[in-house]
Amino acid sequence: MKKVVVFSQIDQDVIAQLQQDYQVVVLNPKLGDINEQIRTEVVDADAMIGAGRLLNESNLAPAKKLKIISTVSVGYDNYDVDYLNQKKIWLANTPHVLTETTADLAFSLLLSAARKIPQLDAWTKQGQWKRTVATEQFGVDVFGKTLGIIGLGHIGAAIARRGFYGFNMNILYHNRREKIEVAQAFNAQYRDLDQLLQQSDFIVVAVDLNTESKALIGAEQFDLMQKHVVFVNIARGSVVDEHALIEALQQNKIFAAGLDVYAKEPLQSSPLFELPNAVTAPHIGSATAETRQKMVGLAYQNLIDALEDRTPRYLVNPKFE
Repeated sequence: MKKVVVFSQIDQDVIAQLQQDYQVVVLNPKLGDINEQIRTEVVDADAMIGAGRLLNESNLAPAKKLKIISTVSVGYDNYDVDYLNQKKIWLANTPHVLTETTADLAFSLLLSAARKIPQLDAWTKQGQWKRTVATEQFGVDVFGKTLGIIGLGHIGAAIARRGFYGFNMNILYHNRREKIEVAQAFNAQYRDLDQLLQQSDFIVVAVDLNTESKALIGAEQFDLMQKHVVFVNIARGSVVDEHALIEALQQNKIFAAGLDVYAKEPLQSSPLFELPNAVTAPHIGSATAETRQKMVGLAYQNLIDALEDRTPRYLVNPKFE
């Protein structure tokens, strides 16, 4: 019987389905060091499924016949793809199903930061609403403003659609390649990065993490932004120099930031927690019941395809290149 290692929490129904046909081992951090558990169980494993764990040579080296790792995520920066290629281990992910949900979150952060919703929520609940709000509690308008999107992939395009049709925004975008057909749907105008930073009222980062995008936004880039800018990052924390972002917020170089991703996760302590103009979320881009169910379902299908000697539809490394 083929063996499947579940290396993070996933839907119990999926585990039950797997148990009908396979030997299933569910790892549990409460039972000891998770990497030691991986090293032990991966020795004779045929497949792995889960998310949120670093998987590389340090914990995968004992694997003798591992065929696939099916991640319940779109991003795959937790996985050493070069090592997986070397060992001829497939890595499958779950693209597209979280596009709309993540775009929803981007706009939620944008609106919350623009209108100071978290601050005013706390102010109201603390019983401070004894007068009308003061001018320093005012937010900024969103409707009709200029939205700059860095990364016009599936999620970036979904954000553009919300801005264009929902808020009558002027759309600017920066991408490695111009996307003329996608841009035409929203009358989006291409800009180089510096131009986009200088001309936008709202900036949303939605790029993949790669060698080109790592540390893409730093002190120099924040200095180019207008003082009323709301900056949103739903991509990866490493795309932004977090220290430079904190400084920009502390010195009011920008109006506010809405963040779902960070340089180190989970974020246990940070100067961001002390900043009233920083809206923070715990990496919840896809965290709705409906979307997570779709993601787990797709990851399950990727896994089953590999175990039944079919090529999974969504492979990060289809040719082990």
